[in-house]
Amino acid sequence: MLPARSFDSDCHVGRRVALLGTRAITRRDTLLALSATEDDQHALTNVAASSDRLPRPLKLVIGLLLAGAFVMILNETIMSVALPTLMVEFSVDAATAQWLTTGYLLTMAVVIPTTGLMLQRYSTRAVFVAALTLFTIGTLLCAVAPSFSLLVAGRVVQAIGTAIILPLMTTTVLTLVPVSRRGSTMGLISIVIAVAPAVGPTFSGFILDSLGWQWMFLTVLPIALVVLAVGAVLVKDFSARRSTPFDALSVVLSAVGFGGLVFGLSAIGKGGSTQGSMSPIVPLIAGVVALAVFVLRQISLQRRDAALLDLRPFRVRAFSLGIVMIMVSMLGLFGTLILLPIYLQQVMGLGTLQTGLALLPGGLAMGILAPFVGRAYDRIGPRPLVVPGSFVVALALLGMYLLNDSSTLTQIITTHVVLNIGLGLVMTPLLTTTLGSLRSELYSHGSAITNTLQQLAGAAGTALFITVMTAVSNSALSEGTDPVAAQAAGIHAAFLWGAVLAAIAALLSFTVKRAANPAPSAPCTSSKQTRDPPSTSQPIQEMP
Repeated sequence: MLPARSFDSDCHVGRRVALLGTRAITRRDTLLALSATEDDQHALTNVAASSDRLPRPLKLVIGLLLAGAFVMILNETIMSVALPTLMVEFSVDAATAQWLTTGYLLTMAVVIPTTGLMLQRYSTRAVFVAALTLFTIGTLLCAVAPSFSLLVAGRVVQAIGTAIILPLMTTTVLTLVPVSRRGSTMGLISIVIAVAPAVGPTFSGFILDSLGWQWMFLTVLPIALVVLAVGAVLVKDFSARRSTPFDALSVVLSAVGFGGLVFGLSAIGKGGSTQGSMSPIVPLIAGVVALAVFVLRQISLQRRDAALLDLRPFRVRAFSLGIVMIMVSMLGLFGTLILLPIYLQQVMGLGTLQTGLALLPGGLAMGILAPFVGRAYDRIGPRPLVVPGSFVVALALLGMYLLNDSSTLTQIITTHVVLNIGLGLVMTPLLTTTLGSLRSELYSHGSAITNTLQQLAGAAGTALFITVMTAVSNSALSEGTDPVAAQAAGIHAAFLWGAVLAAIAALLSFTVKRAANPAPSAPCTSSKQTRDPPSTSQPIQEMP
């Protein structure tokens, strides 16, 4: 059994733990592991990577990360339904109220690119505690906010915590979980990503109908506090740290680049302009220029291993291809999330709570499917799941394009469920294969890149769908079409564009392959490792 004392090296602990063979870890082993030193924790990580069994302490850590992410993503999606209520409460117009969502997205876009460096410089526990502490403080600020400006400030603080926890969760899973179990564990992440947004609008509508708006935050506050308290005790440092230089200019360029793109795309997605008379094109151009300079600087800094966001994952063919497919899928997903509520409320005349309930089955279907998809991925790989899933997504979006005045609510809900089933077949295998194609030292940066581009794809999908809807609707109105019919025509046209994008992704899905098996670890030495441990990941297949 694991001794309670600390050893001189990871290798020493690894040899002692190896004596356990493949037997289950007992309760005493678990308690000792929870109180282990950092050396012991690295040894546990090595044990997990060398077998199909995941020690219970590591399961607890992953469970805490999932719980924290669920609360944060739930909080991210409750605001859209609450905006009309908050406009009345604080006497602000719609353009001002939108800062509750725009500010959140902007903060996420600015913070996520920095998490790759953050996860290398600081311990897993420190990053986890920082993320949950920030989210908890932000939630408390929102709950007691006496003014709109303080409410926005609370949302920004919440967003910082959320931006940190998402890459941390993915990186931790990739580091701790053996390749043969990775799909199953990533399936659990997909449950969180699917169910939390599905429950968010319904939860928000129920709270607003039954209690005050403050309870949207007061309800999640105790959960966040419990996850923070338990995580501060149980979460250990499962990855080696290194002292990577901090480049302030890269942070500024990243903030202007990604922030400008998300801000401009979000403004287009609202069907209007940015604050005042400034066109959304201005922040978009500023974002593109800053992002181009940011990329050039990161390439330069990579030569001395000092990049804020290491771009070397793009040299890996499987990663680059997977990122393209993930972005196309997110374009369709976010576009649907913005258009379907508009269709249900403005064309079919449903209320906010009814709309939330109508969208709930789709998210739940994706969440229920996720663990089965994860286990199937571990057995058969990504292609048998991604290919049919991509075609299901394309057909579902085509079905939404074909909706008409005679379509029933049941037909719409069914089509939405089918869409989410297709996305469920696609997202878990894609994320697992894309990130699993990297060397272990690139996990944190690959996760930061993936989460950042998902934010950009979501903003771009919203902007694209809203632009198409607005153009077609205005054209129909100019021809004397009834406003409701014109709105429906615009939404149908946007869904058709979504179907075309999904069809492109379906064709790309035939190129998806399972990531190669990881290479064996380098032999242990007797000295402690203070920098990166030997890579246990698979060899990189780089772009020519």
